[in-house]
Amino acid sequence: MLIEANPYKVFAGSQGQAIAQRVCEHLNCQLGHVKIERFSDGEYAATFEDSVRGQSVYLIQSTNPTADNLMELLLMIDAAKRASAYKVIAVIPYFGWARQDRKDKPRVSIGAKLVANILQVAGADRVIVVDLHAEQIQGFFDIPVDHLYGSNVLAPYVESLNMDNLIIASPDVGGSKRAANFCKKLHLQTGKEVPMVICYKHRPEANQIGEMRVLGDVAGKDVVILDDIVDTAGTLCKAAKVMKENGAQSVRAVISHGIMSGNACERVMESELDELVITDSIPFDTTRCPKVKVVSMALPIAKTILAIQEHRSISEQNF
Repeated sequence: MLIEANPYKVFAGSQGQAIAQRVCEHLNCQLGHVKIERFSDGEYAATFEDSVRGQSVYLIQSTNPTADNLMELLLMIDAAKRASAYKVIAVIPYFGWARQDRKDKPRVSIGAKLVANILQVAGADRVIVVDLHAEQIQGFFDIPVDHLYGSNVLAPYVESLNMDNLIIASPDVGGSKRAANFCKKLHLQTGKEVPMVICYKHRPEANQIGEMRVLGDVAGKDVVILDDIVDTAGTLCKAAKVMKENGAQSVRAVISHGIMSGNACERVMESELDELVITDSIPFDTTRCPKVKVVSMALPIAKTILAIQEHRSISEQNF
């Protein structure tokens, strides 16, 4: 009797449980069982409780610090390879250490390259990521990388607000390309031209902001600040304040990855921001900060998994 096996299975680490459940709902499949056993000295081990022999295995886990999240993913990759999985695909909604993407001063580590190397040595055959801090990080891998964009879910949300005086703002010069692409996506969806402004900032040290000014006119506009990461929220809150000082009618932010470390929630609540919209790439409890709204990347990830399984073009999918 010939029994046809499911060609793929989806599993998740501790940081990926919530989004993985949503992905599985779109795929109409069950989330697989993997046990992360923790020992008293802090060591832990990963064990698959379902057979993965001959299967394409998708492991969903964000690798935001602490390093435990990355180590969990590495152990799951290793366990899947040793259990004779056909292919192991690491689905990393938030790729940690991505801000260390170049040698910008002497004697500094390039964490993004190191993490890429470690994932490949562990046995990953392919990687799916969402909004890398810098697109060139894809070149750090010698395996296929599928780079998805938060704008696939953030742009429709902004469109749903039906703001007549909409203007997109980049919080720094480095994010201008991302903001321009977001404007282009909104134009394609609505048929309306969406203008853009840029904030110029001087950062004396990491997580510290010096001077900031707006390059462009925001008076009477509904400003949407676009960025890939909100960490301490210092830049974001200062940008919102500058926008309001320059006459903005409303200020909200749409961010792919809500790290929200330290006093970020308090800063956002006390800021000029009307709303902060993030994706579910990193789990976030909105009761911590009522100004935060979470939209899900689960559908684009599910579509990507199906496209890979069916050997179809990912870029041609209407994400």
